[in-house]
Amino acid sequence: MNLHWKGAAEMVLAMCSNYYNVNGNIKVLGDVERKKFDRIIQGMAANSLRWIAFAHKQVPEKVNEGGKTQMNIEKKSLTLLGIVGLNYPCPPGVKKAIEECQYVGVNMKMITGDNIFLAKAITTECEILKPNQDMESEAMVEGVEFRNYTPEERTEKIDKNCVMASSSAFDKLLMLQCGGRCVYTDIQKFIQFQLTVNVAALIINFVAVISASGVPLSALQLLWLNLIMDILGAFALATRKPTKELMEKPPVGRTKPLTTNVMWRNLLCQAFYQTAVMLILQFKGKAIFNVSADVNYTLMFNVFVLCQVFNEFNARKLEKKNVFERIQTNKLFLGIVGVTIML
Repeated sequence: MNLHWKGAAEMVLAMCSNYYNVNGNIKVLGDVERKKFDRIIQGMAANSLRWIAFAHKQVPEKVNEGGKTQMNIEKKSLTLLGIVGLNYPCPPGVKKAIEECQYVGVNMKMITGDNIFLAKAITTECEILKPNQDMESEAMVEGVEFRNYTPEERTEKIDKNCVMASSSAFDKLLMLQCGGRCVYTDIQKFIQFQLTVNVAALIINFVAVISASGVPLSALQLLWLNLIMDILGAFALATRKPTKELMEKPPVGRTKPLTTNVMWRNLLCQAFYQTAVMLILQFKGKAIFNVSADVNYTLMFNVFVLCQVFNEFNARKLEKKNVFERIQTNKLFLGIVGVTIML
């Protein structure tokens, strides 16, 4: 019985030991012939062609005691029938969509199981990859190479990699983890930061109103504070690169809440601290510093802003007590904090 195989040319070719020449005669597939077929495959890939190889093998039939036919199929010693290149043009609208994403700052990447030559041709056609980018510029990487990186190397190279070729499902998961988990943690940090600001401001103004001692934080001051903290706070808390510690955390399920118990602990402790400081200034500030009511309100606003600056440090590490760990390595964070203080 003749059995036929079809599939990716590289994989089918590796299982073949013979091939048909142009005259239809079976020839032995030696190293020289394999290199010729490899060059043909690479040439197809360079022209954005997807290749499919066809092969066959004669398999002897055996009849068991029950009268059923059995075949011993071994995926080796096949005879190559031929290789076909299929043209798969870039669908209409894809190139324009990629250009629009790149225009607004989206970093486009391609992760594919195709070999690196076909991946380069497709991404160059779609303009994900520039003509001068290749393996040497670290813009392209193969799955097996990315898999063998250390977590630190993956974190460092992920921004440079535009194309991952010959990748498995595990390789794709590794790349997504590098970016996805970092974004998830950054969102958690910003939520904790913003909730702390709002909870503290709400409690301070509420207590001040019911005590008939005046509102320490006006609507204009709160608006200005939120504008500054929303913009600069988001930048400050989204500047940390993925770390090995972050990659070792277990995946988070879809049904898990975004706010964790640790976040609530940090939020409530920080909000209680800020509320206590502000209420002391509200009721005892004039006597402590011997200033007028207007000066005391100005002092309270500046203290509240500085509390939010420390709150940014507190939100850097959700689960660690040392919030200043490796702070000197994040110069952008320090710069944003400096700008916040000056404003």
